Amino acid sequence: MIVEERIYSLQVGAAAEYLRLYEAEGLAIQRPILGRMVGYFSTEIGALHQIVHLWAYKDLAERGERRARLASDDGWKAYVQKVRPLVVSQENKILIPAPFSPWSEDDPALDMAKP
Repeated sequence: MIVEERIYSLQVGAAAEYLRLYEAEGLAIQRPILGRMVGYFSTEIGALHQIVHLWAYKDLAERGERRARLASDDGWKAYVQKVRPLVVSQENKILIPAPFSPWSEDDPALDMAKP
């Protein structure tokens, strides 16, 4: 199992508008396609004006397939055009859980069969 961390640095003061647009439009498109949202956050201390979200996948192949499906979705393309002006930069990381992590594949509490 892997977790993708995506960090969007936004224009100063744009976090509330970004989250409003995401909740109103982006979430309903993204969640069914990507499947397992681990969390969605905004920063309060440290680097400000950032949105951080985490998505779990079985492996890089599943991530690639799901991201490709999202990128080809017309509704997603229209949504991205609305939020793109708010974004200054983006950083993505693939996180691999340690064997003892609660997010390890071996943790029975995580149902990786979910979409």
